[in-house]
Amino acid sequence: MDNLKIGIIGLGAVGKRLLEQFAIHANVTVEMLCDTNPALAKETSEQYSNIPWTTNYDEILKNKQIDWVYIAVPPKYHYQIVISAIESGKHILCEKPLANSYEEAKEMYEKAQEAGIIHAMNFPTPYSSAFQVIQEKVQKQTVGEIKRIEVKGYFHEWPRPWQQNDWIGSKEQGGFTREVFPHYLQIILQLFGKLTVEHAKILFPADDRRSEESMMAFLKLEDGTPVLLDGVSDIALEEKISFTIYGTQETISLHDWRILKVGGSGEKPEEIPLETRNSLVHLIDELVKAHNGHDSELVTFEQGFAVQAVLEKLLKS
Repeated sequence: MDNLKIGIIGLGAVGKRLLEQFAIHANVTVEMLCDTNPALAKETSEQYSNIPWTTNYDEILKNKQIDWVYIAVPPKYHYQIVISAIESGKHILCEKPLANSYEEAKEMYEKAQEAGIIHAMNFPTPYSSAFQVIQEKVQKQTVGEIKRIEVKGYFHEWPRPWQQNDWIGSKEQGGFTREVFPHYLQIILQLFGKLTVEHAKILFPADDRRSEESMMAFLKLEDGTPVLLDGVSDIALEEKISFTIYGTQETISLHDWRILKVGGSGEKPEEIPLETRNSLVHLIDELVKAHNGHDSELVTFEQGFAVQAVLEKLLKS
């Protein structure tokens, strides 16, 4: 099996998280690192056996040894880098959300398709053990008739302590609606299909440069099943994130990304044991399969664009 040779653009907290897994994967070679902060790029390179580094992503795109690029920069820069990567013939793994607007996302998806490159999004949840259980239960209809789907995100502070930077707390490209809720929009779209935004209310602080403090939205599936989104920040509560499917036979709830609870009619939901599985390793395994021409289960730009379409309707409501 041919090794996947990758260049990584963006060395923030999320980019480094996946870099750690790329660096130890048997079928991946990290060829070059890039960040606009030279001290960070140099320091990260030294942590990984002096991988070549640069502050100019064009050096990665022009490198003939590199097959893939992982784009882990803030959303407003996705478009220009992705389009350049497509023109360079690189396969692409991109952070979510796909872009910073509907129009950008549409062009990125269409051009990636036209170029015939492999394109994927870093939505790790579908590669987790918890999702596999949820998907099986939905497909086998053990939940019965689904009455409601609900996503909640409660944050003591935003940005969170490990995300302290200017962009993630900005109205322009940050906020929990853009950063957290797309993970669950993607899950819902994958499991149930098209989503329509019926109504949304987003509240912003007095400083109009800052991201939202509260978001509530009512959406529905094609069959009319209601989907509720509920998010709030800067509250006296520990962080809580949940995704719940309420059915007539079972209620399934994923708490804080990894804890899965299931309860039958009239029962208190109980945590169920899950197979130990690193979703990022599984994602990389699927990239390697695709790179070698094998069938793979990747979340592509097509799904990234579908998420972007819903996200933009929420933000403009």
